[in-house]
Amino acid sequence: MFDVVEVRKDFPILSREVNGKPLVYLDNGASAQKPQCVIDAVTNAYSQEYSNVHRGLHYLSSVATENFESVRGTVARFLGVEDEHTIILNSGTTEGINTVAYGWAMPRFTEGDEIVLSVMEHHANIVPWHFLRERLGVVLKWVDVDSCGDLDPQTVIDSIGPRTKLVAITHMSNVLGTVVDVNAITAAARARGVAVLIDGSQAAVHGPVNLSKLGCDFYVITGHKLYGPSGSGAIFIRKERLEEMQPFMGGGDMIKEVHKDDVIYNDPPFKFEAGTPGIVETIGLGVALEYLMRIGMDTVADYEKSLADYTMSRLGGLNWLQLQGTSHTKGAIFSFTMDGAAHAHDISTILDKKGVAVRAGHHCAGPLMDHLGLTATCRASLGLYNTVEEIDVLVEALELAHDLFG
Repeated sequence: MFDVVEVRKDFPILSREVNGKPLVYLDNGASAQKPQCVIDAVTNAYSQEYSNVHRGLHYLSSVATENFESVRGTVARFLGVEDEHTIILNSGTTEGINTVAYGWAMPRFTEGDEIVLSVMEHHANIVPWHFLRERLGVVLKWVDVDSCGDLDPQTVIDSIGPRTKLVAITHMSNVLGTVVDVNAITAAARARGVAVLIDGSQAAVHGPVNLSKLGCDFYVITGHKLYGPSGSGAIFIRKERLEEMQPFMGGGDMIKEVHKDDVIYNDPPFKFEAGTPGIVETIGLGVALEYLMRIGMDTVADYEKSLADYTMSRLGGLNWLQLQGTSHTKGAIFSFTMDGAAHAHDISTILDKKGVAVRAGHHCAGPLMDHLGLTATCRASLGLYNTVEEIDVLVEALELAHDLFG
């Protein structure tokens, strides 16, 4: 039984005030707060067990290596992956997607090859592909969403042509909250011999992910949205794709031998983990994922569904508020604009005075903003520790903003 009151006790920052008001933190889509167990793990790793990993034979190095490497298995369990050696530990989604762009796509794509994207993608899943467009002449094919913010999987499938080499798609929009039917897209693409990369930065936070059933080639997650430290994350890469990839960063444990006229690379996943990693950050990520798995991602999904339904009913009752994205698959992310002259930044500032933290801007989703005909929105993104009472505070603060700007 999920008890949000007890869960909130795990997050010390939630007890503080902002501008003399109790903090209502609704910016989880940008970065989530950290439970005490993660804070303690990071503190302990630095104060009692810190050392560099892998090559040291002394006690502290052995402990740090064991704690760091155990996270690979934790990520695999969290994502429903059988082989933990298909998990590459990194600094987050951006590094993960760039690893695919440079290590897999760059050596094998040629001018005229295609990548299929949706207009909902985060810049982290756009800019690396623009690098290939600029440098190799790769073609980016864009798929629009409908007026509700839904992405029809068949439209994505129909965009796959004879020159398509990759479908790179979000699992859940960080602006609209739309959950994409990645199962249908993956099955159809792989049947045509086309690889699929899925950006799981948002989806993995809000519900269970089982990659053994999904069958994609690449799946990226980022730690700071998963209640873990910033600078942590991971990417799943299907074994066959790992064997096709070349390393694009050199140094550290990605090599076995280095000579004046030769270099022998390490085996995957280490081949793609150059330099000294984010040791403590990764250890913290492992603790965060264990915390989520103890609660249960199905339980998280059920609670957030009820919270999202309540939020939709409250925000939907404000006839001067325009919600962006009303998909029936919508998760606990709400972007909106307001009638009148109020800019998203103005609205956010008023909400902040009431202790309510939301995000204002383009949310690193330029193509989607262009599609919506907007320059910015406010975004309230919910997490497992938010409550209906906090949504009521949000609505009261929005009503104040409307009185001021409407």
